[in-house]
Amino acid sequence: MAAETHASRILVVDDDEDILHAARLLLRRHFAAVETLRHPSPLADWTRRGAYDVLLLDMNFTAGADNGAEGLSCLAEVLGIDPQAVVVMVTAHSDVGLAVEAMKGGATDFVTKPWENERLVATLTAALNLRRSRLEASELRERNRGLAAATTRAESSMIGTAPAMLKVFGDIRRTAPTDANVLILGENGTGKELVARELHRLSPRASEVFLRVDLGALSPQLFESELFGHRRGTFTDAKQDRTGLFRAAAGGTLFLDEIGNVPLHLQSKLLTALERREVVPVGAEKPEPIDVRLVCATNLPRERLADPNVFRQDLLYRINTVEIALPALRGRREDIPLLLQHFAAFYSQKYNLPAKRLTAAVIERLTEWDWPGNVRALRHAVERAVILSESDLMGPADFPLAEAKASEGSADEVSRLELVEKAAIARALERHHHNISRTAEALGLTRTSLYRRMEKYGL
Repeated sequence: MAAETHASRILVVDDDEDILHAARLLLRRHFAAVETLRHPSPLADWTRRGAYDVLLLDMNFTAGADNGAEGLSCLAEVLGIDPQAVVVMVTAHSDVGLAVEAMKGGATDFVTKPWENERLVATLTAALNLRRSRLEASELRERNRGLAAATTRAESSMIGTAPAMLKVFGDIRRTAPTDANVLILGENGTGKELVARELHRLSPRASEVFLRVDLGALSPQLFESELFGHRRGTFTDAKQDRTGLFRAAAGGTLFLDEIGNVPLHLQSKLLTALERREVVPVGAEKPEPIDVRLVCATNLPRERLADPNVFRQDLLYRINTVEIALPALRGRREDIPLLLQHFAAFYSQKYNLPAKRLTAAVIERLTEWDWPGNVRALRHAVERAVILSESDLMGPADFPLAEAKASEGSADEVSRLELVEKAAIARALERHHHNISRTAEALGLTRTSLYRRMEKYGL
């Protein structure tokens, strides 16, 4: 049985030249590189340079020594330099007690000499797999910390003074320091992801990764593979092991957006993972533990979530230890002027434009607008106006929605609104290269709603 040659460097340290010669003859048939040392003095330098993947280390080096103290000292030195090092100890049959002591000191495994060739190769192959797993986990943690540093803001990006929003802020402040599962309810565009990020930012997990998963865009066929991972060769495209998103978010926060879109038969798999706090990658035999803070969101109303034909009630109980309901923008109109001014300043700075302001007339009209796309739609309307406005003072002409609002009561009100909506959808489709999911998100619509409007307007 030949091991993979990638990252399979074996270092053998033993004072017996016959042992080293036998190791070279055997192991070079199975591993990419095999190096030997007769004395452990260079071992610290080899370890610092990362010059091997697995260390096969004898317990004694000095003539007459048999207490294993030298091997245990070398083991401690190696692990002090590289705590992820994988060390297999070599001992005599009569010294199994020493090998057990070495295992307690951090050794991965041990073999006795004279060894059985198949046993030695199998032990080193398993040790190599452990080394790779440790390196992947370490790289993943570092990558996650980097992502966390890049995505965690120093202060909240949520804005609002309406009573409904003050309640949301209070719920976040009280819930964030705990590990309680949170379910966020709200229409499209109300800011559910902002709430999830704020929960993460204020939590003890803030230095770790925040990972968002759009379950609405995840096909049922890939659900388990994406969330739980898979083993190489499990299916046609599984060319290598994949770390699932539950494991990728280890130590941090996993945000499952649009959880209401998960089919019932897959909800049970999600429930099992949450109940057991472990996942089984597709094609694997053993479960792997998970450590995430779970935050979920959906635009389904409570009455739909309460329907067992739509959503498993046992899963609902599991994910909504705390429930945070976000108000629609039309339910917090007093925040609209504040949001308009905030986004006008933000996009002026983003696009290196002179600071742009809104007239009192347009603020009044936009405050009266119902904003079916909520804050997301308002943000996009302001961004468009900032980019296209020819004046530093933006008025109704820069906001088609405001013009439509001003025309209420006229005979052609419906047709004017439809023209505005059709034009907005056409522009968004073009901007997102007719990607339905991205266009729907940009407009604050569900994909179903977008399809209906496209059919209505012949787009």
